[in-house]
Amino acid sequence: MTVDHIGAALAEAGFTPRGAFHPEPGDGVPEPAGTLVLVGNAGPGMWRSFTAVRDPSTELIDNWTRDTLGALAGDLGCRVCFPFGGRPYFPFQRWARKAEPCYTSPLGILIHPLYGLWHGYRGALMFAERLELPLPETASNPCRTCPDKPCLATCPVAAFSGDGYDVPACAGHLRASAGADCMDLGCRARRACPIGRDYHYSPPQARFHMEAFLRNHG
Repeated sequence: MTVDHIGAALAEAGFTPRGAFHPEPGDGVPEPAGTLVLVGNAGPGMWRSFTAVRDPSTELIDNWTRDTLGALAGDLGCRVCFPFGGRPYFPFQRWARKAEPCYTSPLGILIHPLYGLWHGYRGALMFAERLELPLPETASNPCRTCPDKPCLATCPVAAFSGDGYDVPACAGHLRASAGADCMDLGCRARRACPIGRDYHYSPPQARFHMEAFLRNHG
């Protein structure tokens, strides 16, 4: 088993390989593992695979993710855990920083030097063996060289600030007619970021995720 083989299997299923590392004590990996491979999304691949087999108007993407990655883990001979589904909450953001270059953005979510803010983590594959890994990617934090920080100045209700993320203000805006732009195209603050514009969600995917956000914060 090689990380290239794992990556090809993930890409075929619609996911994006998001780096890997050898867990150490204190990393919070729930199963004894020699290698942890992060699984995520970036670009249209996941949405295409999901909508090809499930109806997004009635189906949760978490259910499809659980089914698809669970089956894939069985084929690859490993175990899988997810960042959703309730407790225990695994430290995916900490794992992400070990697996690939990503940094905390001014919005509080992780920014990737290529994908910008348009990516996510959908699961982690835990292999008992210590697989050979390529040299880790290196890239600097793009937020450090962004002088204007347009992400912080664009939100219509100033939901993002040094005090954190005002979820009620964001949700209230999305429910109002003035929030149609964010509902249809995705968060305006995220869209203001100059990094990763080629990975912006399509309008159907953006609305799907925004509707899911409102259901969870309604």
